[in-house]
Amino acid sequence: MPAPMPPRSNPMAGIALKVASVTAFLSMASLLKASGEVPPGQLVFFRSVFAILPIVIVLAMRGEIAQGLRTERPFGHLWRGLVGVGGMSCGFVALTKLPLPEAIAIQYAMPLLIVVFGAVFLKETVRLYRWSAVLVGMVGVGIILWPRLTVFSGGGPVDSLAVGAIAALLASVFGAFATILVRNLVETERSATVVLYFSITCSLVALVTAPFGWIWPTPEQILMLVGAGIAGGIGQILLTDSYRHADVSVVAPFEYVSLLLSIGVGYVVFRDVPSLEMLVGSLIVVAAGIFIIVREHRLGLERRRTREASSPPPG
Repeated sequence: MPAPMPPRSNPMAGIALKVASVTAFLSMASLLKASGEVPPGQLVFFRSVFAILPIVIVLAMRGEIAQGLRTERPFGHLWRGLVGVGGMSCGFVALTKLPLPEAIAIQYAMPLLIVVFGAVFLKETVRLYRWSAVLVGMVGVGIILWPRLTVFSGGGPVDSLAVGAIAALLASVFGAFATILVRNLVETERSATVVLYFSITCSLVALVTAPFGWIWPTPEQILMLVGAGIAGGIGQILLTDSYRHADVSVVAPFEYVSLLLSIGVGYVVFRDVPSLEMLVGSLIVVAAGIFIIVREHRLGLERRRTREASSPPPG
């Protein structure tokens, strides 16, 4: 059995890797949205199949292709893959139904849920201040979400914006669970192994949807879909590595870097103008995330001083 991973003691490296992964995932989302009316199952397939390419390159550079395929936790990978497929599918539906900034902003619920799930499932210590910040952040998510949920008012048919909003929220739930599963897997599994089996599982599950309405993509769409898959693979490797260096509750708030990026890309590329509700709700979520970060930093300093004070003097 592989040796357990060492304790996470380099939060800055974890944060840097998280920010890099956010950038890669936003590139992936932009390419998928720009590809047009491609069925979600087909989007999942292209994103997953071509994500394998950077994974194999990373393994080859490290001389670890054989080791990357080796695992003693196949069912852990399968479960993580199925949960990930659910989150990916919902996220892609949201991308096709909503403006890019809103599809990204609603999924800001995921980092907040990760803090909750980290406390419940991983027994990470979450104090009252961070619980309060999570609750405030969820209010912000609600402000972003509510104007799109016409399914709860008016009695009319559910429009595509409501479908997109619900899909984005479900993607957050699936994504938070998937992150907890990844956090557990990287205790014994290599990052590339986790991502490789995730991509294989998603590809096989997505392939099953082919008889239900796949289209023949144009050359331009193929380039976008392939590029999205490669960007997604790179982002997944960076994300998985980030959890080796810091607890998920520390790196998760840096998901909010995508706010400015998504607004800029949405306006320049898709001519999406963010709504007032999205801006207000996003600012509340970001403020909650910043509070969590500052609080965790102060607690880390206090823990360090306590350890230093209790350590015996040298010599």
